[in-house]
Amino acid sequence: MSAELAKKVVPIEAEKRLSLKEKVSYGFGDFGNGFMFDLGQIYLLKFFTDVAGIPAALAGTIFLVSKLFAAITDPIVGSSIDYRKNIGSRGKFRPYLLIGSMVLALLTILIFLSPNLSTTGKLIYAYATYMLWGLGYSFVNIPYGSLGAAMTQNADDRTSIATFRQIGSLGALFITSVAVMPILVKFNNPKVGYPIVMGLFAVIGVIWFYVCYRNCKERVVVKEAPKEKLTFKSVIKTFVQNKPLLTLVLMTIFSISAYNIKSAMLVYFAQYNLGNVELMAYMNFIIIGSSFLGVVFLPKLVRIFGKKQTAMIGFGISVAADLINFLVPSNVYIFTILASIAFIGISIPNGITWALVSDIIDYGEWKSGERKEATTYSLFNFSRKLAQSLSGFLSGIGLGLVGYVPNVAQTAGALIGIKALLLLYPALALTLAMIIVGFMYKLTDKQHARIVTELHQRS
Repeated sequence: MSAELAKKVVPIEAEKRLSLKEKVSYGFGDFGNGFMFDLGQIYLLKFFTDVAGIPAALAGTIFLVSKLFAAITDPIVGSSIDYRKNIGSRGKFRPYLLIGSMVLALLTILIFLSPNLSTTGKLIYAYATYMLWGLGYSFVNIPYGSLGAAMTQNADDRTSIATFRQIGSLGALFITSVAVMPILVKFNNPKVGYPIVMGLFAVIGVIWFYVCYRNCKERVVVKEAPKEKLTFKSVIKTFVQNKPLLTLVLMTIFSISAYNIKSAMLVYFAQYNLGNVELMAYMNFIIIGSSFLGVVFLPKLVRIFGKKQTAMIGFGISVAADLINFLVPSNVYIFTILASIAFIGISIPNGITWALVSDIIDYGEWKSGERKEATTYSLFNFSRKLAQSLSGFLSGIGLGLVGYVPNVAQTAGALIGIKALLLLYPALALTLAMIIVGFMYKLTDKQHARIVTELHQRS
């Protein structure tokens, strides 16, 4: 790194360890995030099909197109943050959490409104509001994810904040999965109930984002924007030069699509395969509650096996549990036990991902001489959006293919199809994710430690 570049990246208090308060506060960011993001992932497809009256296949295309749009705009959003001039005392990333979360809360309400329009009109409204929601989400999630790399370069602290982030994410998923449906069924008119309930949860999400904004500090400070001119070529260059990032992107497409299709399909499985939609709340209480076990042991597992091997162990556990769950009869008790084991497994690599992306940001700086946290994170986020579009599309198209008809008893074929979407696709996708990380991810923990040491020496 040149002397000029060394002046641009200043590791303020680089050796100071993070306090427990700061780690917990960072986790609250994803807790607040889930109070808006999870609502769309779990309930929006059902809202489209059963409340707005949009056919399942068309509803699936809303997810596909809107998420692809968000995936394409993510690198633009990330680069605009990295190339922003006149960074103030509040830091490079923190202001976005405060202002962006308020905008995202409003957009969360809008996507759950159902105007009295024709099917075409409803589709146009759904596309427009969900695409805007995706753009608003990018301006919150990319700075939040980038903040983790700016808070510390200490490997143990990064694993720790990744753990707290996953705890926050699971905590939000736990509450939204358990609490939303029992509240919704209290409303006689779901067209009124959905925006009110979602608005309430979104406001709570803004409060937790404020806690994160207030208590977290950026220590690895970039004083100037990158000297390289912002172009499409410069964004692609950031992506291509970073082989660990390419691997993480590919892995994430499969792992997140599996995770999200589980969330989207469980409400259908509870209502039709098990015969009671309110069972979803009780099952999620156990399933998601159990997954905290994987996160609690995450730091210890990483210390013993390293990030890569720990991720592969988690994938393997989840695949085995889902395959067994598909083969056994649909009993609520057996299903819940096996689904809990699967969620414990998948929570492990999902938690490790946040530490990996911070390591990859350091690798990109070491490799190229430019630190681009938001651009790198946005390229990683591209894979998450692609996976989300894939899961939403497959859910909608899959329901159409298996013959799903809303609010009636389903055929035997449709019931098997719902179960396969819930369990077989995740098992296949996570198997591919495990193979990818096992054979392609080469950035070891020891190599990252050497990279951080060299970066400090350069500065």
